[in-house]
Amino acid sequence: MTALFDQLRTAPRNVLSRIPLPGLTGDDDDVRRPLPVSGMLAAAWTLGVGLAVLTTLTLVGWIAAPRGALGAGLPAVFRTASQLWLAAHHAGFAIPGGSVGLLPLGLTVLPAFLLYRAGMWMARDADLRLRLPARLPKNTPKEVSNARRKAQLVLIAQAGISLAAPYALLAGLIALITRNEITQPFLGDVLISHLALAFIAGSVAVARTIGPWRSMLRLLPERLRSVVAGTSAALAIMLMAGAVMVLGAVVVNFGQVQELSGILAPGFVGGLLLLLVQGLYLLNAVIWGLAYIAGPGFAVGTGTLVAPTGVQLGTVPSLPILGALPEAGPTPAWVMIVIAVPFVAGAVAGILVVRISPSPSYEGAPLWGFVCGLATGAVAGLLAALSGGSLGGARLAALGPSGWEVMLSVTLEVGVAAGIAAGLANWWLIFRGHNTAVTKAAAKVGTATAPVRKAGVKIAKAAASAAGKVGFAESEELQKLPGYWLDATECETQPIPVIRDDWEDEHASAAAESAQKARRPDPPRPPRRDIVDETDDKGGHVIYVDPYAWDRD
Repeated sequence: MTALFDQLRTAPRNVLSRIPLPGLTGDDDDVRRPLPVSGMLAAAWTLGVGLAVLTTLTLVGWIAAPRGALGAGLPAVFRTASQLWLAAHHAGFAIPGGSVGLLPLGLTVLPAFLLYRAGMWMARDADLRLRLPARLPKNTPKEVSNARRKAQLVLIAQAGISLAAPYALLAGLIALITRNEITQPFLGDVLISHLALAFIAGSVAVARTIGPWRSMLRLLPERLRSVVAGTSAALAIMLMAGAVMVLGAVVVNFGQVQELSGILAPGFVGGLLLLLVQGLYLLNAVIWGLAYIAGPGFAVGTGTLVAPTGVQLGTVPSLPILGALPEAGPTPAWVMIVIAVPFVAGAVAGILVVRISPSPSYEGAPLWGFVCGLATGAVAGLLAALSGGSLGGARLAALGPSGWEVMLSVTLEVGVAAGIAAGLANWWLIFRGHNTAVTKAAAKVGTATAPVRKAGVKIAKAAASAAGKVGFAESEELQKLPGYWLDATECETQPIPVIRDDWEDEHASAAAESAQKARRPDPPRPPRRDIVDETDDKGGHVIYVDPYAWDRD
């Protein structure tokens, strides 16, 4: 796909180089497309490549499936592939008697990857420049760094919108074209899902051009960076625990999974497609495992529940992976141990929040730890809502976990544990003096209880250097943010990572120079020797000859 983008980049410019336009030299490196134009081209190519991949897979399924399963003719194949592309963005469908909302989250990887690659190409192709202010109040290094950080965030948002807006409009057009009497995509879901996914993928891709992954977090303020890192750590721990539970359940109940696969008898090609579908739903199952660990559990139909407190099942769909579900009835007492995982994740998140951004007071750290729990609960609830849905009407109208229940449970469990862990870790830093900046700040507000010790200083330096290597914490000296975009006042010959240290305000320097000239008068000028007074003959000793005297006679 990158080669296609490169051809698309060079072909129009080769044509433009032959046209004598004012201001264009015809060189490929000197011509830069506007950001909206590059975003539109990237969105069109992403849709084209994605539809080509899904059309190929759908065509294989159409050949292997019984006649009439996907409709008659190739138009039906293309319509099905287009609807799969919309489903990959988690856009629901309306069908007779109900709706389809339980969509595989694993299928989202394809458009996310294509959008990320398209965003990288857009960053190389478009005219990206930082718009820094011409004058800063104090012009300190910290102020310059903050100005560059804000300009980079604005540019990232503009690039994300430039890719997401045309992408969502093209997806809405596809949704209108592929509507039929059986499946009707929800136009609102299509526009919102495509806009959100393209904006996130495009923004991350453009931010990636700033520097390595570890430097991307440094675009955020230190406090917000600590909350993001703690939330990511808590979610990673719970998702890994959910994945271990799902894989363990599949291994334990592998016999039932094989039995359901034998009942379906899909054949060789159909078996490969069935395995692919189950693999795409694996991420949904991992999030269901997260909901199970958090306590609320999940449903496999109306009136069912799978939770640590008990299992109540009815008739479930004949999907082989659902054979890994536990048997109905009360669960063993030792299963309740899994509820401790969110508390462990919250403790790790709270310690990480304090290590990145300590608080100078005792009551500040627990508050930020609970804020980390709120963010973790919000993200977990969103994932739970996206992983579930309906597969029609009647008993299949409710599948998966409840989003608000998972959000409330994770918020309380992770938030309380993170608050306690953050408070204890911050107290230890202040009491033992392991962080010089925190101890000085605490001494100013009167909350320090012990002087800074030499061992604590050594530990603080080691921790700061380790955190600085992963890009989480700021060192005592101001670190310059990386960047490879040019300022609006600079040329495009070479990238400048930061503003020059010797940059001065032109108006201020001119005013200072004029004031100095006004204070001290100019020294007297020596007489000019190139001007001769011909009326002075110095007593007859100098004779001047007029070369034009003959003309006057």
